[in-house]
Amino acid sequence: MHKKCSKWSLLPVEDIFRRKLLRKESKSLESIADQSWEIAPSETSLTRPAYYLPNQLERVTNFDIAFGAHPTRFLNAGIEVTHAPTRAFLIKNVWLIDGVLYKDNACHYLHPRSSRWLPKIHVENEVDRGAIYCTEIGNQYFGQWLLDDCITYSLASAVGTPITTNQPISAHTSAYEDWLDMKPTRLSHAFFKEVVIFSDRGHNQHRRARFRAMSAKLLSHVENFQSHPGVFILRGSTGQKRVLKNEMEVAEYLQEKRGFRILDISKTDVPTIVATCAGAKVIAGVEGSHLIHGVLVLPIGGAILTIQPPYRFIDSFKPTTDRDEQHFGFVVGIAEGDGFRVDPVEVVRTIDLFP
Repeated sequence: MHKKCSKWSLLPVEDIFRRKLLRKESKSLESIADQSWEIAPSETSLTRPAYYLPNQLERVTNFDIAFGAHPTRFLNAGIEVTHAPTRAFLIKNVWLIDGVLYKDNACHYLHPRSSRWLPKIHVENEVDRGAIYCTEIGNQYFGQWLLDDCITYSLASAVGTPITTNQPISAHTSAYEDWLDMKPTRLSHAFFKEVVIFSDRGHNQHRRARFRAMSAKLLSHVENFQSHPGVFILRGSTGQKRVLKNEMEVAEYLQEKRGFRILDISKTDVPTIVATCAGAKVIAGVEGSHLIHGVLVLPIGGAILTIQPPYRFIDSFKPTTDRDEQHFGFVVGIAEGDGFRVDPVEVVRTIDLFP
């Protein structure tokens, strides 16, 4: 629960002074936690093979390492991977101001501050015990919100009032929250007597179980769905620019040759998205977060096929498919103008590689 209040803190000003003028980094909130505990232990697992045709990697002109290890690191089977534990941290007397959590000389960003040099210092809410499940990357990318933040919500709701920052939300966001029984409190500025934050990035079995439960909850809203060959999810020009010049040609080829459904999420509501993807054996499309709509309901044994631009190769879905005993494959396109193109025949041939 939270109540209205009127409090002030100069911690945002001190943080800017420390970082900009003294050139000192702020401490992490985890390092000053009053209490911490392990929800799930660290684990190790072996990678599964990636499926792709010969000479695909030779087409790549740039590998994106934004998500950690080099993208080709885990394409082969049998590589041992260590998954981080899931942990919780309780901190007392914490301020949430303009997307940042502050206590003393520690801070934790949930999204960039709205003002770089003139930070806000006033809060109008007080919370006895909050639990924050949103992350900076989840607030930035809708797909990461679906894939990461929504999984952590159940941890937050178990230990306090589930809190997320008061950002603008889309119709898709509210619909997913409704179907997943998520009832967060949205706050821009607050003082927490106690707040719990989480480290929940490791692909351990506890995280897998929460993801599968989330998938089952979504599928419970779809009546009598049947297994079908797959869905091609259109990207178009949405998100970061990765334009597949012949995207519709590829989609229609898969529809004709393999019975795929074609889905444009930009023109579709969540009930239709979930119903279209329910039962799909393969989720395919240009690599990107829009594919997560299909990944959410992909069954164990299913497959993800990503179409990769040669100037940005990334395997961000590979850890998820390895964790959930699914298959991962890709086709690398050929650069053309401000985008790229792929051969539809190569896409079908790659799909045929899946067990």
